[in-house]
Amino acid sequence: MLAEANTMRPERARPADTLVSIEGLKMHFPVYKGVLRRKVGAVQAVDGLSFDIMRGETLGLVGESGCGKSTTGRAILGLYRPTAGKVHFGGEDVAAIEGERLRRLRPKMQMIFQDPQASLNPRMTVGSIVAEPLVEHQVAKAGERRARVRELLDQVGLNPDYVNRYPHEFSGGQRQRIGIARALALDPDFIVCDEPIAALDVSIQAQVVNLLQDLQHRLGLTYLFISHDLSMVRHIADRVAVMYLGKMVELADVDALFSKPKHPYTRALLSAVPVPDPKIEADRRRILLKGDLPDAANPPKGCRFCTRCPEAVAQCFDVEPEWRDLEGGRKVACHLAN
Repeated sequence: MLAEANTMRPERARPADTLVSIEGLKMHFPVYKGVLRRKVGAVQAVDGLSFDIMRGETLGLVGESGCGKSTTGRAILGLYRPTAGKVHFGGEDVAAIEGERLRRLRPKMQMIFQDPQASLNPRMTVGSIVAEPLVEHQVAKAGERRARVRELLDQVGLNPDYVNRYPHEFSGGQRQRIGIARALALDPDFIVCDEPIAALDVSIQAQVVNLLQDLQHRLGLTYLFISHDLSMVRHIADRVAVMYLGKMVELADVDALFSKPKHPYTRALLSAVPVPDPKIEADRRRILLKGDLPDAANPPKGCRFCTRCPEAVAQCFDVEPEWRDLEGGRKVACHLAN
């Protein structure tokens, strides 16, 4: 017992306006091989994330495909049982509770999924889809639920008379609005937006993002906005977190991160974002990363980015960089950042 007590660390003090606080979050998926299905390793999809999401803000989460963004969102909501770490929300540790305690917390934490075609049941009408959370959590009576569904459809810019139509009768943008209405049904405080515009036409993406911003201002929502579209993240986010191979490498206010990125990986990502000015675009230097993303089941020793980093030194290959504070509330995990 004494040895166990010595390994425990005191919890970090959280500001009063912190809505979600993540500490040491890990999500490892076991790898099995052979006839006997022996465990031979684990995919370290998320490996030790610590950050806060402030009430009323939009935190953008960006990175390459496969870096663990969506897994992070699902683990925060309790859709995945984390391997380790804590997720504080509403006075509870979402990573440690289950059953009825988790069920009572669910209405305040919702998700908007990437593909509206796959996330909406094709056999259910729009009214039934939007009303499903209300029925599941036994909110209001049937007549009140019908009125609430019509109100929600109107909030997201759809005709309330569409309640008896089916998902296939709508465009991609309209289907995503139905998904947003479903997420709003239980009056949540926090919504994970898992690449909500990735499956939509470019002409529709701005409409959906503007809708999310309008709903945030009217309803006081807090978003974790997961995306690989840095231009859209710059438009909607208050702060931006950058992930690489299961680790968070930088976190900063959106203006600070885009104007003066500290981590080499962040600089490489931003160098690939087109600039709507031919003169600037012609002279801009792009940072081309060599090699492929390493295997998350066997990540590099030291810094996860060392095998592709154009600025790596000997220390980067041996010592994992500390997740540390810089000026202006910025955080970074890089030996060379100052």
